This record gives sequence, structure tokens and C-alpha cells, in this order.
Amino acid sequence: MQFNVITLFPEMFGDPFEASILKRAQEKGLIKIALHNLRDYCTDKHRVTDDVPYGGGVGMVMKPEPLITAIEAIRASQPEGKTLLMTPQGKRLGQKDAQRLSGHSSLTLVCGRYEGIDERVRSFADEEISIGDYILTGGEFAAMVVIDTVSRLLPGVLGDSNALVEESFTETLLEAPQYTRPRVFRDMEVPEILLSGNHAAIERWRQQQALKRTSERRPDLLSEV
Repeated sequence: MQFNVITLFPEMFGDPFEASILKRAQEKGLIKIALHNLRDYCTDKHRVTDDVPYGGGVGMVMKPEPLITAIEAIRASQPEGKTLLMTPQGKRLGQKDAQRLSGHSSLTLVCGRYEGIDERVRSFADEEISIGDYILTGGEFAAMVVIDTVSRLLPGVLGDSNALVEESFTETLLEAPQYTRPRVFRDMEVPEILLSGNHAAIERWRQQQALKRTSERRPDLLSEV
């Protein structure tokens, strides 16, 4: 899969993708991250990407011309791809959304800045995505989250594909507690059931724990079960 990121700050995307799983995924050719500097799509001498808002107000608004030019240029070479606008006004990203997006061969992520983007840019995006009900300094961090959560769902990116099956949110419930060695640490013991070797009983325990944890921490998710 190819990720195209339209941003004023391509340098932000260096280190986060040069370690661990995503680094190996790029080395294997499973994903490609192409960074598009928005200023490269400006036609004026000073490569201006923002201007004062009509009607007054604080801050600056990102101009439509460079954003739409960038979107159209990428779309011309990858017509099958989807364009996602990173915005707090968008649909909140969930695991099912990540699974759906992982079925595309190309995603273009548009990163807003300042007080937002010119409203006319919205009509050139296929979807608007938010990663939570809070405000970031820009869409770059949201784009990184989308790249990470979608990439790990692609075949071959994770070493063990079974790891995806038992994760939180995969089946709406939060994941059950996990333990490893040592068996006892500072008087805290691993639940005896996990040492029993009875896989059917262990699975029932994990289901019960997942329901209990979801009920305590995210009861809103139980309405989706």
C-alpha cells in the first residue's frame, strides 16, 4: 500500500517510521510513505499556503489552490486511491474503519494547519477522519496514527497474523489481561487458570475478563456487541 501525505512539515515524518515494524514493512516493500511538501504545489513567488479568513477572525486559513492542486496531482497518478482529510470535524477513527481502509491500494492523507482549511477543499476529499475529540497543532500526528493502524493490518506487516485476532476492539471488547514470566512478582501472582493447560477454560476466562474490563472501562462499547 502507498500512503501519500500532503503536509507543510514533511520533516515530522522521519523518525516515527524509521524503527520497528513500520521500518521493516517499508524495507520489505509492503508499504510506501510518500511525503508531499504543500509548498511545492504553490505557484506564487513566496510559496504562500495560508491567508486571512474572510469575515474576520483570529489566525490564518489554509488556501484552497495548493491543497487541491496537490490532491489532483496525486489522484491523476493513483486514480484508485482514497483521499482522507485529517480534521477534528471528521468521523472518529475506529478499528473497523482501519480494516476497511486497509483494503485500498493507496491513501492520501491531507494534513491541515493553523485555524483550518478553506471549506472548498472538503469536496475534494473522499472522507474526513478524526482520531479523537481533541485539537492537535496540525493533522500530521493524526496522519501518523492512520498510517500505523492501517499498516499493521496489511498481510505480512506483523510477524504473527494471529496477533490481530485477539486485540482490543477487534471484536468490540477490550482485550483480556495478559501475563508473562515471572509467575510471582512482588507478591502479585499470575492467575492460576492460565497455568492450568486447560485451553477451553482459559478461553472462557479471557472472554469473561474481556467483558468485565469493557464493562468497567468502556461500557459504551457494549452497545455494539
